[in-house]
Amino acid sequence: QGQLVESGGGLVQAGGSLRLSCVAAPSIFKLNTMAWYRQTPGKERELVATISGGGISTNYVDSVKGRFTISRDNAKNTLYLQMNYLTPEDTAVYYCNAFEYIAQGPWGRGTQVTVSS
Repeated sequence: QGQLVESGGGLVQAGGSLRLSCVAAPSIFKLNTMAWYRQTPGKERELVATISGGGISTNYVDSVKGRFTISRDNAKNTLYLQMNYLTPEDTAVYYCNAFEYIAQGPWGRGTQVTVSS
């Protein structure tokens, strides 16, 4: 089992929803600000959303504001991303990790999200 294990991706039609989960090792999760990232072939990994250690503060890239919601369960060391009103532009492999570089662990395999038009 890796230190970061993402799940919940799949194929969905435009306008649909998915909920991603990420189980993280306690050494990474603890009270660190956590983040979701995504990557498409040939492009750099993009920061999608962040959430503070206590879960109070969240931030989103403009393209997902109002559609995605990041949350966390500190008792379960689990990070979530609720994605609504998906568009083909959301198609990517989604990863989770700590936001701060110094707190990051090895990248997991990610979970593929494919949105059909």
